Amino acid sequence: MFVLDSHCDTPSQIHRLRDVGIWNPHGHVDFPKMKKGGVDGAFFALYVPPSLKGAEATSYALELLADTYDAIEKNRSQAVLATSAQEAYDAKAHGLTSVFLGLENGSAIQESLPLLRMFYRMGVRYMTLAHSAHNRICDSSSPEKPLWGGLSPFGKEVVKEMNRLGMLIDVSHISDAAFYDVLDLSSKPVAATHSCCRALAGHRRNMSDDMIRALAAKGGVLQINFYPVFLDDGFAESLAASGIESECDAVEAEFIKDPGNPAKRAAWYAVEDKLASMTRPTYKRIADHIDHAVSVAGIEHVGLGSDFDGISVTPAGMEDISCFGLLFEELRARGYGEGDIARIAGGNFLEILRLQSAPEGR
Repeated sequence: MFVLDSHCDTPSQIHRLRDVGIWNPHGHVDFPKMKKGGVDGAFFALYVPPSLKGAEATSYALELLADTYDAIEKNRSQAVLATSAQEAYDAKAHGLTSVFLGLENGSAIQESLPLLRMFYRMGVRYMTLAHSAHNRICDSSSPEKPLWGGLSPFGKEVVKEMNRLGMLIDVSHISDAAFYDVLDLSSKPVAATHSCCRALAGHRRNMSDDMIRALAAKGGVLQINFYPVFLDDGFAESLAASGIESECDAVEAEFIKDPGNPAKRAAWYAVEDKLASMTRPTYKRIADHIDHAVSVAGIEHVGLGSDFDGISVTPAGMEDISCFGLLFEELRARGYGEGDIARIAGGNFLEILRLQSAPEGR
């Protein structure tokens, strides 16, 4: 069984001076935690905040990419960059953890297909088309008022070029209309690398049953997100009422400005601890979303995309990536066989990654 987490925001934390080669008491992902959790590989997402535009967005993505390359090089006895499913299987055979690269927010390519191709050449194997704001590619799920009504004209070119390159299209974060535009246009399976089921939690970021069925019909996968707000409406309401969220945003913003400042780092850790003290849904709620997705899409179309290091609070019992094994035990208790667990754990996602043909770029 190859265990793969399809979405971790760890590059942002590396940029904030985390040493991923050692166990970090605060922090969701590092190589020792991955090893303890039996996680063989993860996509490290180069997250570009929607506030960054143009060359600034590109520059920031490249900084994260450089930081991630440096971290892998520093820890080459533990981890290796992987750009294909076969490379990841080979790394596992040699006892190494695989780091795949994703680009989260297509703003980083500006309106340039050559930039898209360059990110592919540098090892990026999927791109999340948008984040929490509309961009030049498509509408986001966050603002209620659309800009393009789905994909933009440039976004349609992006989909075709990603198909040509063999670069996986990530439909998490994008609007429902953009999602259906992608499915209509793409010649390859696509993925939602970190989303949940709207039938169980009504957040706009989640996917309706019709969307899940359409994704599966295209051969794609829904990778279940671990963020409690996306897992459970009751927690989302409690968090909003607590006022901690606004405090969290303010403290994190200060920490991001000066990650080397011990006082600001301690303040950020204190807010994380306050969030963790709330009554949270447990890791079993992740399994509920897996159950639902499997019932709608079939076992071949479901996987795991935690959103670790990009979320401020986790489900109880799933405090970091070292806890992955607990989820598999829960699936066994619910009657899943080892073959089906292997599919969910990473097999399904690696298969659609394999199906992305990868001809030489221009």
